[in-house]
Amino acid sequence: MTGWLAIAGLGPGDEALVTPEVTQAVADATDIVGYIPYVARIAPRDGLTLHPSDNRVELDRARHALDMAMQGRRVVVVSSGDPGVFAMASAVFEALEDAPQYHALDIRVLPGITAMLAAAAHAGAPLGHDFCAINLSDNLKPWELIEHRLRLAAQAGFAMAFYNPRSASRPAGFPRVLDILREECGQGRLITFARAVSTPDERIETVTLAEATPEMADMRTVVIVGNADTRRVGRWVYTPRRAG
Repeated sequence: MTGWLAIAGLGPGDEALVTPEVTQAVADATDIVGYIPYVARIAPRDGLTLHPSDNRVELDRARHALDMAMQGRRVVVVSSGDPGVFAMASAVFEALEDAPQYHALDIRVLPGITAMLAAAAHAGAPLGHDFCAINLSDNLKPWELIEHRLRLAAQAGFAMAFYNPRSASRPAGFPRVLDILREECGQGRLITFARAVSTPDERIETVTLAEATPEMADMRTVVIVGNADTRRVGRWVYTPRRAG
């Protein structure tokens, strides 16, 4: 049996948003590897072994997946959203750097719908012009770098999408983010809080920066900040395609 490794995105939550390509890879797999809540989205079946693991062990998870594929297993490493956006694709290639014995493996990255894009679609079109995505967690980068990138993105006029905005272990970061945005963008800029997008718990709320509070975000929330031209139209928010 020839082994392979697929790094797959399961989308933001709704099973209808999982691509057919990913569905087929999961159906063909002998092993599923990933963070506990993502592996829990895969239905058990005969011939399939689930390998859930805790957060912050991405490199160990990647090495385990590579090793099983080298042994002839058909392995799918799952992430939510898209595996290349703050997820497992980078971890697998990082593990691959120091392991030339795995370089000949059949490795595929299967894209998925990100929480950022699903949130934007459900809000309207707030990312309709140039935009950037910033992970607000300082687990893998210093807070000083987050603040530096945030200020420059705001000064450059990008719309911005924020991942991992606020957790119990990082209560001070997001209030500081809101302060910086008010300094750089003004009080009237529109900000959208999209929680649990595409699930039954979904909540989409758009307010101005003056009205935004830290408690409006948690780890299940994607936050989208518009640019200077972003506006409301009815219940929707959109950013025009033209600028300047």
